[in-house]
Amino acid sequence: MNRRWLIGAVTVAGLVTATMAVNLVQAGAATQTLHQLAAAKGKYFGSATDNGELSDTAYTAVLGGGEFGQTTPGNSMKWDATEPTRGTFSFTRGDAIVSFAQAHNMTVRGHTLVWHSQLPSWVGSLPAAEVQPAMVNHITQVATHFKGKVVAWDVVNEPFNEDGTYRATPFYNAMGSAYIATALRAARAADPDAKLYVNDYNTDGLGAKSDAMYNLVKQLKADGVPIDGVGFQAHLAIQYGFPSQMQQNLQRFADLGVDVAITELDVRMVLPRDATKDATQATYYSNVVKACVAVTRCVGVTIWDYTDKYSWVPSVFSGQGAALPWDENLQKKPTAYNAIVTALGGTVESPSASPSSSTSSSPPPAGACTATYRIVNSWPGGFQGEVVVANPAGRTGWTVTWTFANGQQVSQLWNGTVSQSGATVTVRNAAWNGTGTVTFGFLASWNGTNTAPVPTCA
Repeated sequence: MNRRWLIGAVTVAGLVTATMAVNLVQAGAATQTLHQLAAAKGKYFGSATDNGELSDTAYTAVLGGGEFGQTTPGNSMKWDATEPTRGTFSFTRGDAIVSFAQAHNMTVRGHTLVWHSQLPSWVGSLPAAEVQPAMVNHITQVATHFKGKVVAWDVVNEPFNEDGTYRATPFYNAMGSAYIATALRAARAADPDAKLYVNDYNTDGLGAKSDAMYNLVKQLKADGVPIDGVGFQAHLAIQYGFPSQMQQNLQRFADLGVDVAITELDVRMVLPRDATKDATQATYYSNVVKACVAVTRCVGVTIWDYTDKYSWVPSVFSGQGAALPWDENLQKKPTAYNAIVTALGGTVESPSASPSSSTSSSPPPAGACTATYRIVNSWPGGFQGEVVVANPAGRTGWTVTWTFANGQQVSQLWNGTVSQSGATVTVRNAAWNGTGTVTFGFLASWNGTNTAPVPTCA
């Protein structure tokens, strides 16, 4: 599922983040980093990232501080970022992430060459006869540019529906399932040394969708098509149960003679967090990592960014979040982080008991609300924004206002009621979220410059 913007595929109703007191227990110190522990098993442990995060120095200090040995660009190598208009390529964003990785001794997985989402409109408008040459040219140009800079490519992303049938995409509609083999061959020609993957979600356990992927890979191998690995996204949710026989599923793919990788791991929950949910989440993280460790050809695990601060989950799954091993303040969550350490064979030093290890605070006095604006991500012509409203106890209702400086236009907003007059945007609380701390998100257009405004709250 990626850190994707599922416009049209997911109806975003909104996220209400309730204020709550959380027991703050510092994670025990592991003797080695996650990547060092994974490397001792012959694997990597990585985190996805994106360009917007690279300006956050506290964030990059963790990302590049040795905890992770691999990274995946969440959006900057996708089609809309690299070829927004036909034949015109831009690699600036992808190059920035590659440069960061190289400076911090991290490998890079390229993501993704062919996917049905985040496609520029011109691709879907092509006559059927022009789709294959456009696809091959795109793969050739992008993979050639990053040749020697990425160790693997998600060549084809999410080819299947949930029932195991092929997803109708511009590529499938024009070429049938043969587009997959064509894409893999084009990627091999462009970069003979990169490992070539097909990547999908909800294939982590046994079932119709993973069976379809298994049969595809088996046929590709029989036909001599270059395929080196299968990516299992592992976007999990504790309320839906753990994937059936995950280790056995990974192993059957490995037995076909391909590598397997956990490519986009996160474990979301219905908010708010509590100790029981955290414990279940930790078990899920442990189970996934143990499954990879147990399968020789599982090359590594990538979490889909490491911190809730930059998670894609709240903006797509209403009322859900807290999906990653670091919280929104870049602090390790003891249960999740320590479960990963243990699953990788590491040991955790138990923290000393202290009266200060459990804290609570009184509600803030009634007063003015505050609003914090951030750009979650952007792509040519569009971006996703997010505003966190802190509304003190004693107040009911809020109105957030800001003025765009560069002609940006809001096209969709969730978890609030929006109006825009010229450059001025006004957002009022929805009926259900007039009190407490609330996050609302939106999609908007931009052209050339996207200066972040300073919002006011009243």
